[in-house]
Amino acid sequence: MTEEMVMQIGTHALETMLYLAGPVLIAAMAVGIVISILQAITQINEQTLTFIPKMVAVIITLVVMAPWMLRIIQEYAISIFGNAGEILH
Repeated sequence: MTEEMVMQIGTHALETMLYLAGPVLIAAMAVGIVISILQAITQINEQTLTFIPKMVAVIITLVVMAPWMLRIIQEYAISIFGNAGEILH
């Protein structure tokens, strides 16, 4: 295995991780910002108030994005296992 292959595998793994985590993190961040703005407007500073809406947003995002996420994971696994012979030599 060459250094180039290691870098390529690592880059592909990081890209896949970002593709999978990105939508969930963006949804949680967007809901957190909206709740924070509402808390600032109403001057309600309750930390637990953001937890349930964020959790719901993450669950909805996972349900909606699950088929796409599964396809991305499958493509990555096929790529890694398909190239296992080249990687091991």
